[in-house]
Amino acid sequence: MLRGDLEWHRRHPLSAGAATLLAGGFAAGLVAGTTSCAAMQGGLLTGLSSGGRSACSGGLGGLAPGPSNPAKPSSPAAVALFLAGRAGSHVAAGALLGLAGSAVQLGPQLRAALLVVAGIAVMIFGIRTFGRERDPGPGGHGCEQAPRSGEPDGGRGPDGPDGADGAADGRVSWRGALSRITAPRPRAVALGAATVLLPCGVTLSVEMVAVSSGSALGGAAVMAGFVAGTAPAFALLGLILRRAATTRLAALAGVVALAAGLWTVSSGLRLGGWLPGSGGPALAAGLPAPGTDGPAEAATRSGGVRRIEIWATRDGYRPGVVTARAGVPTELVFHLGGDPGCTRTLTVDGRDVALPATVRLGARDAGSLRYSCSMGMYVGFVNFV
Repeated sequence: MLRGDLEWHRRHPLSAGAATLLAGGFAAGLVAGTTSCAAMQGGLLTGLSSGGRSACSGGLGGLAPGPSNPAKPSSPAAVALFLAGRAGSHVAAGALLGLAGSAVQLGPQLRAALLVVAGIAVMIFGIRTFGRERDPGPGGHGCEQAPRSGEPDGGRGPDGPDGADGAADGRVSWRGALSRITAPRPRAVALGAATVLLPCGVTLSVEMVAVSSGSALGGAAVMAGFVAGTAPAFALLGLILRRAATTRLAALAGVVALAAGLWTVSSGLRLGGWLPGSGGPALAAGLPAPGTDGPAEAATRSGGVRRIEIWATRDGYRPGVVTARAGVPTELVFHLGGDPGCTRTLTVDGRDVALPATVRLGARDAGSLRYSCSMGMYVGFVNFV
């Protein structure tokens, strides 16, 4: 029902009020977007717990977290700031999409590059987690630092290491400037805002609804509802990661972050077609289409157009490899099989398509056409011979 509602609003934008779009976006986020968005964007939450070398450092030469360092937010506050940044960026993107249309959407190649960059960042967060020490807690010791040789105060000026002013001439030191930029509160907001650059398949579908709304209010409403629907899952994941980073599970959290980063990088490489020889886990050349006894065959219809039917399933596209005749106009008719997950939105011929849909390719020269789900996890091929 949810998929039908979003599809109906996409086809009838003028009759879809802001309240209806808000409710539809919320249902999409709550029902369909939680898993895929958390998998795609959740790795950035590890950045909330990787701000320093130890629990005592609190960042670049900062104080220990707690009452003595109010600039370092508590776990609920940090997660709330992350969610606020995420909501702000998505609502702004929705307004722009409703106002300017698909011209402001990120293209598949740019999304792929951003996935690679985000994956590397998540792996860095994971590596930094290994260097953290557990918070010694109230009355704990070990946070004192020995003064540098010949400097009674350890080289610390009144404003932090080396002094916030950095030198006698009043210039701001690079460490002072960097510590302000990467302070816990701004970092949490920035990480949340960055999630808009890593849309999952469901997010792309909702963005297309925002485009079809034809107004800034409608686009903002559907994206606001979507973010609200996915917020509980992100809040829970963020609190778990923050808690794990201050316990003996910190190393395990680091391993999970490294694995998530590697997965994100590989997804970006597959989405961009930059991973040599990668057919994806659901190439499924020999798997029949659902409800049939064999692979789909191209059939001639009126006008001499060849039609190929493909099913998008949770396990990928079936059949994953099809053959068409070169030089003959061809259409790919994509159906949804059950709950397809991220395969409901695919990237083909340099554009994003929300399924179900018919993709008209025209007459093609001999060669191979590659398409993938919006997250780069599943791919398929059309071989023209």
